[in-house]
Amino acid sequence: MGAVSSGNQETRQLIFNAPMEWIILLPPVAAIGFALWTREVYLSLFIGLLLGTTILVGGNPILGLRELGEQLVRVFTSASNTRIVFFCLLVGSLIALVQASGGVYGFVSWAQKRGWGNTRRGAELLAWTTGMLIFVESSITSLTVGAVSRSFFDKLKIPREKLAYYCDATSAPVCMMIPLNGWGAYVLGLLISSGAIIESDAVVLLASSLLFNFFSILAILFALVLALTGWSFGPMAKAEKRARETGQLIREGSRPMISEDVSEIQPVENSQHRVADLLVPLLSMIGMIFVGLWITGSGNEECTMTNVLMCGSGSTSVLWAVSTGIIVATLMYAIPRNGKSLLSPVKSTSLILKGASGLLPVTILIVFAFALGQISKDLEMGQYLVNLIGEGAPAWWLPALVFILGCVISFTLGSSWTTFAILIPISLPLATGLGMNPALILGAILSGGVFGDHSSPLSDTSIISSMSAACDHVDHVNTQLVYTSLLGLISLVAFIIAGVIFTL
Repeated sequence: MGAVSSGNQETRQLIFNAPMEWIILLPPVAAIGFALWTREVYLSLFIGLLLGTTILVGGNPILGLRELGEQLVRVFTSASNTRIVFFCLLVGSLIALVQASGGVYGFVSWAQKRGWGNTRRGAELLAWTTGMLIFVESSITSLTVGAVSRSFFDKLKIPREKLAYYCDATSAPVCMMIPLNGWGAYVLGLLISSGAIIESDAVVLLASSLLFNFFSILAILFALVLALTGWSFGPMAKAEKRARETGQLIREGSRPMISEDVSEIQPVENSQHRVADLLVPLLSMIGMIFVGLWITGSGNEECTMTNVLMCGSGSTSVLWAVSTGIIVATLMYAIPRNGKSLLSPVKSTSLILKGASGLLPVTILIVFAFALGQISKDLEMGQYLVNLIGEGAPAWWLPALVFILGCVISFTLGSSWTTFAILIPISLPLATGLGMNPALILGAILSGGVFGDHSSPLSDTSIISSMSAACDHVDHVNTQLVYTSLLGLISLVAFIIAGVIFTL
């Protein structure tokens, strides 16, 4: 990211002296705390942003408000951020098109005739399996799981919060456990750029670390157990009881992350409810992910033919993918059927715009989350947390401490990739110096990063999961946070045990 606005650096130094350094933690903590307390996620993020920019400019809230505007504009100076914002808008367009085509109804009927999704267990297993099969990009995983499963969940009175959980639990954890994608490429790049690891050793280290990626493993297995058993507890159990007894798929007074004008679009009159009208655009989108990763990876001189997919640009690929899905759907629906097209190009264009407008709230939330992440990095929050521990920690505690740091950084920043970038260059050399297994330490870093990507209300993966399930975002975070916190505690114990074993 770019530098802090000119003129801020000297003023910042005045308020960051010794005991006051902890103040840099306030912006993300305040935003998350207010969101979980008030359920007003937009206002909470705005408060966090204003608090952060006020700190950046030395404590003047008027200047902080001006800086806030600059930070929001700065989000779009990152090509990756801009692609993700456009992706969020176009997701609404694709959803509107396939719903108007009747393809969703057709898929539900086709699947139920074959015994898929007729029971709660079947519907939840369908969501879990879909997420496991699509590991090329976390956002596409969330989108596809929601698109395929939402009608099944609604018919069986399974709350939208539960669907959002499956969207989230099978996105980042699966992408990191099957790193034949941009996630794997990014981690390999960080390992190689450290200068201490050559490419072949980095691949072996990443592969070995997957055995120690305890949180991702637990998240995937735990979601499978919930699907098989129907077990639930905490806020999720209350949501399931509400849906089962009252038929309310979302909490009364909640605000789904997608407009009802989009999520409740009915098929056009001449729809034949063909399953192909859903599957062809979706499969085209998924296939384009591989094409996009191949093309963007082939243009990278540092890549070889064996890892070209892992070197591709994830943000570019998802934008190409959803655009391809829209183009394929538009052309497919325009082809005459029995002398009449399903959707004329004019009607499809109207639906594309309507769908994009329905995703505007998600897009604003994504921009706010990106801006807060920028501010937290400008305040060097991650480095501050790392420095709190220093290098004097006992070796057997190191994996657990790295995992805790990863959880805190990723949860407050809402970014696993930023967490990886902060911890990998620092923790791996420290592990080598202490004689600790580097695969174990890398597993702790990956686990901590995925925890925040899965759990944080600031994570783009969590936001897109809420959107895909048409669920209130704070409700999604609240219902799954008990689950992820439990898995985080179990992972912590596992890292303590592993640390003791590997230092004996």
